[in-house]
Amino acid sequence: MTEQTENAARLARPLIRLAKLVGIATSYVGMSHDYHEIEDDVLVAVLKALGVDASNDEAIAQSITSIQHDRDTRIVAPTVLHIVGRESTVEIHGGALDVPEASITLENGDVYSGRIELRPNDGMAHDVDGDFVFTTLLVLPADLPEGYHTLDVTVGERSQQATIISAPERIELPEGMRDGSLWGWMGQLYSIRSHGSWGVGDFEDLKTLLTEGKKKTGADFMLINPVHAAEPVSPLTPSPYLPISRRFVNFTYIRPEALPEYMLLSMDDRARVDALHDQVASLNGDPRRIDRDAMWNAKIQALWIIFKSGRTADRQARFDKYLDACGGEIESYATWCLCYDKWGAPENDPDNWERKYNRDSPEIQQLRAQYPDTLEFYRWLEWVADEQLHAAQRAARSAGMKIGIIADMAVGVHPTGSDVWWNPERFAQGATVGAPPDMFNQQGQNWSQPPLNPIELERTGYKTYRDMVHGMFANAGAVRIDHILGLFRLWWIPEGRKAVDGAYVHYDSEIMLGILAVEASRAGGVVVGEDLGVVPPYVAESLARHGILGCAVEWFEQMDGVFRAPKDWRPYALASVNTHDMPPAAGYLEYGHVKLREQLGLLSGPVEEFRDSAVAEHNAMLNMLVGQGYLDKSALDDESAHEDEIVDALYRGLKGSPCKLMAASLVDAVGERRTQNQPGTNNEYPNWRIPLADGEEHAVPLEALYDNPRLQRLVSIMRG
Repeated sequence: MTEQTENAARLARPLIRLAKLVGIATSYVGMSHDYHEIEDDVLVAVLKALGVDASNDEAIAQSITSIQHDRDTRIVAPTVLHIVGRESTVEIHGGALDVPEASITLENGDVYSGRIELRPNDGMAHDVDGDFVFTTLLVLPADLPEGYHTLDVTVGERSQQATIISAPERIELPEGMRDGSLWGWMGQLYSIRSHGSWGVGDFEDLKTLLTEGKKKTGADFMLINPVHAAEPVSPLTPSPYLPISRRFVNFTYIRPEALPEYMLLSMDDRARVDALHDQVASLNGDPRRIDRDAMWNAKIQALWIIFKSGRTADRQARFDKYLDACGGEIESYATWCLCYDKWGAPENDPDNWERKYNRDSPEIQQLRAQYPDTLEFYRWLEWVADEQLHAAQRAARSAGMKIGIIADMAVGVHPTGSDVWWNPERFAQGATVGAPPDMFNQQGQNWSQPPLNPIELERTGYKTYRDMVHGMFANAGAVRIDHILGLFRLWWIPEGRKAVDGAYVHYDSEIMLGILAVEASRAGGVVVGEDLGVVPPYVAESLARHGILGCAVEWFEQMDGVFRAPKDWRPYALASVNTHDMPPAAGYLEYGHVKLREQLGLLSGPVEEFRDSAVAEHNAMLNMLVGQGYLDKSALDDESAHEDEIVDALYRGLKGSPCKLMAASLVDAVGERRTQNQPGTNNEYPNWRIPLADGEEHAVPLEALYDNPRLQRLVSIMRG
């Protein structure tokens, strides 16, 4: 189909009108500029996931009428956006003779003392059930401070509250980025082990990575995989992008020996903890696979010993303060962990506890009462994990890093995790998120995560999203938003359908970006949006307007088979040679991505066709590097013999860009060839289980990492 827009007849159909009324896109243009119109049955299923009935013509008409009636008769929208320093207006609905009254309670509890003006909105009236509803404009004043405030409006005998998101216009760049750029490392924390690890990299290793990274390489940040909360017992989900909760921290990354309580253990208890570490210490040198389950089976026993030993009065007071700050949210994760611990893993079975009970079930309350120590243990683990992550960030800043940790925010959460179980109303029911087909994933992607419900977000003042972003900035100098396009639109896939059979659902990006601006400005931090793939021009414009950096990946910076010179890349970006979804530079240069996709059956066309396109891409990249003076042409005569020079040239190109942030990959620095993750697979490939190793698959311990000659050669390029 060559038509690029929907025709008038289609747009007039009630189903299409209903879908658009609630923010569902009824057509889209793919990466190859191919135009698609969404099938009716997909739209009906996506509407159902939003809680909107479109099962027949009568239901569609009723849904349109009901939604429009609710919007016309409500006094004020439940969430409104204000930009600090500018006046903005909010629509207030009431009768012809009603005079609205309004007040604003600031985030700190004070009542705003300035003047709140009301302006008539001539001509804005709606006939609703035979009565006219008039619209008045309430002016939010320019001097309303930054923060999350409450607007109270009374019209006649009715009153309603709304949340005001009062955000700065843009996120200001921190020192070192305003007139220049910063560079740092990116790596998978779990893959980087020290002699003190328990077989998996942990928060103490992260502290060393940060402080030694500044001392020995001059780096100003470390971009790590998401460290959102995981399961409490084995088996642990390998993917950091499929967390149990995005609100909390993965406590499997705790280093038991770094706890103050470890030093106060009795000799016998300390010996027991040390013996448990010795059981898994050999895993630290295994270059083949990360064994999270063996690690956690030993570590959780050690942590229980430490937990049962008790705490000093000062430490208990800190624990209590943490619990108070978390409020009831901590109970969602701790209770879910307790149920998992005592009743087993959640399963798609009507008799399984997660399907059978909810947070208010008497059986859940009985379990909490029966095992108070275990429940407290899971609260305590979360506190300890948060403390150790915070300590790593604090150490990075003390060492002189200008940013420290760049935390990665996953797109969503596990469908059977604590967030979904405890607060199902926050999520769409019967749909998951993913991506339509593109040149890199020809069958599309289904990430199996239920999307946040945009209607519920608006109704609750976006509190779920606010708390999550705030929690991440509490322990990081920057936050990378995976698939930031999801703040604008998310590809929803109805349950039981293929990834290609989805539709885009729109979110209020201005409000969500405003929340990012509030939290980043409070932390003096940076926001990076992973904006790879099909990104509409309005998204790029919006991110730039808000001061949010995008991503520039050297292998993706091409158009019609021609690579753009790095000097022409956009400045507001985090630049890297590759991503965790690609083989490292050495592996990509020898077509590791082609071999792996053929081996796993991930190609929708002939392998010869894909390989030919990969060879053309490969040659175009090398020609760009030669043409821009980053690589000597003689290296092309024998590429395998000049592999190191070609990898260096890729990084010289990176360094030649104007990008505000530049990330060097630790896997490239040590010569690794294996990819960390192959999209479109689960256990067909050991995703997220590849330890840091060199080109000969010898494990690289943290103690030797920064003294690696190859790494130091890369450092000389990045610091040059």
